[in-house]
Amino acid sequence: MTLPALQLSDDQADAHDRVAEVLRSTGVDIDEGHLTPMSEGKTRVMAVIGKAGSGKTLLLAQLYEALEEAGVEVVSGDWEGKRRKDRRTLAILAPTNKAASVLRNRGVPATTIHRILYTPVYHPEYEKIAEWLAGNGPRPEIEELTDAALDRAWAFYQNQKSIPGALAAAGLRGSDFITGWKRRDDPLDIGFIDESSMLDEKQFEDLREIFPTLILFGDPAQLAPVGQSGQMVFERLAKPQVCTLSRIHRQDDDNPILDLAHALADEGLTFDRFERMVEDAARRDPRVVIAPRVDADLMARSPVLVWRNKTRIRLIHAFRAAQGAPGDRLIPGEPLICDGIELPLKHRKKRIDLEARGLIKGAQVVFRGEGKRAGFSRVHVVGAEDPDISVASIIKIEMPDEEEPFIPFAANMGAAFLHGAAVTIHKAQGSQWKDVQVFAPDLYAAAQMGRSEAGIPLWKRLAYVAITRAEERLLWCTRYALARPQVVLGVEDLPKPVARLTLEGEESDA
Repeated sequence: MTLPALQLSDDQADAHDRVAEVLRSTGVDIDEGHLTPMSEGKTRVMAVIGKAGSGKTLLLAQLYEALEEAGVEVVSGDWEGKRRKDRRTLAILAPTNKAASVLRNRGVPATTIHRILYTPVYHPEYEKIAEWLAGNGPRPEIEELTDAALDRAWAFYQNQKSIPGALAAAGLRGSDFITGWKRRDDPLDIGFIDESSMLDEKQFEDLREIFPTLILFGDPAQLAPVGQSGQMVFERLAKPQVCTLSRIHRQDDDNPILDLAHALADEGLTFDRFERMVEDAARRDPRVVIAPRVDADLMARSPVLVWRNKTRIRLIHAFRAAQGAPGDRLIPGEPLICDGIELPLKHRKKRIDLEARGLIKGAQVVFRGEGKRAGFSRVHVVGAEDPDISVASIIKIEMPDEEEPFIPFAANMGAAFLHGAAVTIHKAQGSQWKDVQVFAPDLYAAAQMGRSEAGIPLWKRLAYVAITRAEERLLWCTRYALARPQVVLGVEDLPKPVARLTLEGEESDA
């Protein structure tokens, strides 16, 4: 997918020039297409910030394309070619799988911050394909793959620079060609970090150790990470290190969702007045909907966004009841959220494998069915490039007014999951969905409490983050009521799992 040409606004052009100057000082001239080898020196950090629709992602994409044209090699968490002393590299990172997949869908080869910390070890036979696709070797001959399969891999790679995606197009999946993972030993070069408002201080310091040149892209109106006193990491940079974008570029200029998001900047705006604005927008435009009930069908793939945990648990309980889910087990199609990997240190390799494949804390997952072994689940990791895995699972279903969750089945150790039909607005940061349901009574409760974060009423930050998760349609849910589902819950809408291929001498785990 290629991005449309964009006429830069004055503020974008200024940010572009300032980023170009920082890159030029490191030996990368994107205007002249000239590179010099990376040299040791002080860390350079710059931030490009702006509210929703200000064009941050489009600017990031243009800078990526300029760097690639200049000869900078894009490094992902998927595969790295042979190291050369004179090469310059770029990694484009996001805090979550979903945020990285949003960039990939726009033609930008992004991966997660966690994934870049580890590099895969490829099976030698399949590494030949990766070298060929990257232009570093001849077309291989592999007995298990036909010419047509290799042609599919080549065609995929020309449109999207993803080695795992290309190998999947040939009929392979990650477990076929990745034999293990190793911690990255050497520092990288240039790092672009999207959704940097989600970074905590430790992640920021880790990135500064890895990347001599770091460019942050973030939204100052979002919610700061928990425990950081309402501050984002880029708010601690010196003023000359920060560029601010203001003009709206994303979507149509008259987009009512963005209009509502930007209206929250009015210091005198009350919750009641804002809700009247939502109602007015709904009368004028079908992209905003006043919903007297939460839509159970949408909850299956797009969680309803709430502030309070008790609301989240009540809505999940109502969703499961409406879908006819039995109390003692999950049914295929139920959404889950990864709550972490519960494995002892001696299983570090397995933890790395699961996390590198996208199963990190906060990852959105769809339950496909129980695995062949007790305590195992077959799941689809939303946004991951190789999304279908079988994993030892500890699944917790929280119940209203009960302290301890119900556990329908569990392995002794493995990946822990919570239900994902409803999530807190904090956890929704970095994600977007086509249709988003926002539970208005929770925002009203936040407004009534009068809490503030970094001098801004908390309900405004919550509302801003929640409504800007909507790509096309915002549903403003006004009551504790659930509409009956119209579609039977299942997994038919998910991509079919890729059949596993094995090399001679290997055993299939299918």
